[in-house]
Amino acid sequence: MELDVRNKGTIPVSHHPDFSLQGYRVIRELGRNHADGRIVYLASECKSQQLVVIKKFICANETADWSGAKAYEHEIAILQQLQHPRIPSYTDSFATAENFYLVQEYKQAVSLKTKCCFSSTEIKQIAISLLEILVYLQQQTDPIIHRDIKPENVLVDEQLNAYLVDFGLARQQNGKIALTTLSAGTPGFIPPEEQLGHALTPASDLYSVGATLICLLTNTQTVNISHSGLQFPKLESYLHPAFRSWLFTMVQPNRKDRYPNASVALTALRSIPVTGNASVREILLAAMKLKKRTAMLALAGLGMLAVGLTTLVFSQPGGATQQLEESQSSIDFQ
Repeated sequence: MELDVRNKGTIPVSHHPDFSLQGYRVIRELGRNHADGRIVYLASECKSQQLVVIKKFICANETADWSGAKAYEHEIAILQQLQHPRIPSYTDSFATAENFYLVQEYKQAVSLKTKCCFSSTEIKQIAISLLEILVYLQQQTDPIIHRDIKPENVLVDEQLNAYLVDFGLARQQNGKIALTTLSAGTPGFIPPEEQLGHALTPASDLYSVGATLICLLTNTQTVNISHSGLQFPKLESYLHPAFRSWLFTMVQPNRKDRYPNASVALTALRSIPVTGNASVREILLAAMKLKKRTAMLALAGLGMLAVGLTTLVFSQPGGATQQLEESQSSIDFQ
């Protein structure tokens, strides 16, 4: 709400919470999740004036999982394990009578939801930067799966360095996931295996990365992806077939058809051109890789059709038919 500074004697009223007793001064609101009432504030430490991010949790909305820990306790436990320059570090936490607050390092970057107009070359650079973070997460002793990668949770600075935030749904690969948090991510970005209640793997986050990149490439808002799903036909034809193939591999419904982890996906992406034409050989290889299973099924179907037509044609009366049947019988027994 804007104040009318023309009215003399008006005393500005701050609608932000007062955290002076905790040692922080709220500057402004950065964003909020209306579904669960979470709000994120930009604040400064009163003593050092260092900028921080304060994330609000409404305790009444936080349910415990099988281990008895709250969502914010999980997020703190995950963040305390991590030391990566592009994952804002955990610095503090405190509670009031109604809410719990988590304090993190502030990064001078904006979310992909806020800034979504990038060239295809810039999007590749963002993808590489994001995958580098996932490589780090997946190389932990017990790999960490973020489970909520989407434009809102990926920040980018002026140098196109990506930062990954909001580890509220993150889990270690071998850890238990509460029934209340199954498929708790954002529709359109949740990998199919999570929706079906199957085990998650390092390939699960790759699906969400692919969906995020498609949002950027098609200039599509998260809400539209959530409602209508991924719209592959919207991808521009100027994109190099190898890049399109790489992207489609990232979002294959069956996780076994995706890259197995972020390291493999990153290695494949680095050498792929984003735009330009491909040779006939490159197009065929990309098509074979992308549609391997579909092609096999199609060939099988064509084979069955050919057999059916052959049977129909040569089943007509005639000596040639009998000879072909005898020849086929001899082949069957070899």
